Amino acid sequence: MEPFLKTERRGAIVVATLNRPEQRNAISEPTHSEEIRDFCATVTRDPSIRAIVLTGEGKAFCAGGNVKHMRDKEGMFAGSPFEIRNSYRTGIQLIPAALYELEVPVVAAINGHAIGAGLDLACMCDIRIASDNALFAESFVKLGIVPGDGGAWLLPRVVGMARASQMTLTGEMLNSAKALEFGLVSEVTTPEKLMGRAMEIAESIAANPGHATRMAKRLLREGQDMKLAPLLEMSAAYQALAHHTHDHHEAVEAFLNKRPAEFKDH
Repeated sequence: MEPFLKTERRGAIVVATLNRPEQRNAISEPTHSEEIRDFCATVTRDPSIRAIVLTGEGKAFCAGGNVKHMRDKEGMFAGSPFEIRNSYRTGIQLIPAALYELEVPVVAAINGHAIGAGLDLACMCDIRIASDNALFAESFVKLGIVPGDGGAWLLPRVVGMARASQMTLTGEMLNSAKALEFGLVSEVTTPEKLMGRAMEIAESIAANPGHATRMAKRLLREGQDMKLAPLLEMSAAYQALAHHTHDHHEAVEAFLNKRPAEFKDH
């Protein structure tokens, strides 16, 4: 069977595609979560990767969990309450843990439905752009369950508590225009232009030294929960490291000499 997460290297960018279009790219097996976790670990070890584009194969970005498995008490929904709790902790919750720790910037190209865990997956990315036919819903309550993958932590940090509460407690669907209004996505484009625009953003990120974008992303993530004083201290430490990299010196020389920089990822 083909991998759930299909990857393609394009220079300093990796395009990662959820690859179960017949299931609307639902995350329903432990191996799906493990593939995403392992992908994040592989990317972390490769300093030449400077950006990721995450999208879905077919008409959906990610439809969340498999509702038929919920009905039939199969897969991650099988067993006692203790067993289901453990399935979440050792399964789908691997994804937010891995993506939150990943320092390489991730651009989500939301090509269709992003529902439940699929919406939360989009919220784990740094930048989200959407096709104008995309639909979004934090729909767990519609099925009588709650966000089990960190959505209650992720969504308020993207759209604010009031809008996150509205989305979570109603479970209602948003179209791409409303998602843009809510700040859930930063851009909306046509289906035909979506991947091209996502690649443009990724290329703009990848044009910068990888050490700088990785550490800048870490500061943005940590800054959501830290007080100013410890964040300033962390920023000073990261800045000291950055000043001693080859790519910083190359960037400065290129700027002063008005020539393109040639980065070596160290």
